[in-house]
Amino acid sequence: MSVRLMIAMLCITGLTTSAFAQKHYDPGVTDTEIKLGQTMPYSGPLSAFATLGRAEIAYYHMINDQGGVNGRKITMLSLDDGFSPPKTVEQTRKLVEEDGVLAIVGSLGTATNGAVQKYLNGKKIPQIFLASGATKWADPEHFPWTMTFTWTYQAEARVYASYVLKHIQDAKIAILYQNDDFGKDFLKGFHQRFGDKASSLIVKEASYEVTDATVDSQMVELASTHANVFFNITTPKFAAQAIRKAYDLGWHPLQFIDNPAASVGTVMKPAGAEKAKGVMSTGFVKDPTDPQFENDADFKEWLAWMKQYFPEGSLEDPQNAVGYAQAQTMVQVLKQCGDDLTRENVMRQAANLKHFHPAMLIDGVDLDTAPANYEPMRKLRMVRFDGERFTYFGEIIDAGSD
Repeated sequence: MSVRLMIAMLCITGLTTSAFAQKHYDPGVTDTEIKLGQTMPYSGPLSAFATLGRAEIAYYHMINDQGGVNGRKITMLSLDDGFSPPKTVEQTRKLVEEDGVLAIVGSLGTATNGAVQKYLNGKKIPQIFLASGATKWADPEHFPWTMTFTWTYQAEARVYASYVLKHIQDAKIAILYQNDDFGKDFLKGFHQRFGDKASSLIVKEASYEVTDATVDSQMVELASTHANVFFNITTPKFAAQAIRKAYDLGWHPLQFIDNPAASVGTVMKPAGAEKAKGVMSTGFVKDPTDPQFENDADFKEWLAWMKQYFPEGSLEDPQNAVGYAQAQTMVQVLKQCGDDLTRENVMRQAANLKHFHPAMLIDGVDLDTAPANYEPMRKLRMVRFDGERFTYFGEIIDAGSD
């Protein structure tokens, strides 16, 4: 090989190496900062869920104290939308067009996220790890820039319906549901699983609006059916009301509540622990009220983090464990991105999680994604409230297949 050819090849190699080492940034990123955004119901009827946003911010503070991600500190701009879709649109536009965030991460709500899904996909901005299990977040063919964090509500509904079919003889089912995509997704899942039996098994369905003061009238109507199974598909404020009202009416069916409402601090205690005893749901995080996790290394680490970074947060609210896991997952995506911090690569890495296990998830529940799989979590376990806490029972269930 001639000297001239060798020099030419070395030059090409140098240029190639330099090209691979170059940093690629989209709006929201500098050599020292990664700017993310989200909307949360810090006010309004779903304000109990706002602890999710506060927990995520606290987790990013810890990461920043540890040096950030690849030397970059994370700034999370978390804005109040009051759980009002028009306000979500306004706040999301501000985050994108004025604040210039890299991505929308962990925003809460089905109707609220739905109000900005087309806008964000049209601008090719990641809308990921949402605090909502709506089925439409797991549709990469039509919305390639939107991804949920957990299983879908339809999948969760099928798990409850399967339990009833297997364990309850002569079931008569009453359903209370929120009159939006959240409640209707559950309703669809119930009907999917029951199939042709749905019309004979479901004796009454009643809906409510998030702006309603109470669900007392709906509960009187449902209790009059004397159903022996009650699907209480509500958010925390209304879940507590429904549990308490059912008991006060002398109606004692086997009761299921959705995972987002399965909280000792925000639902069971306000409802009355004795009145809530026996309520069933599903779980995927190590519940802070469950003594079986007292000596668990991840739980101890979470507890220390709560005391240092989120001391005002409730140690009884599993949503603070969920927020911890959501933020940890976003940090993993940013680590995988390296110096290619473009929106396209953020989405690419979000769809490339392989057996990732955020610290507060229960054993056997991992996150896996792919370009054709935008439902990171497929597995869960059943839980039952024993009057003091939710306890896990049974085996891990594959929600994706049932």
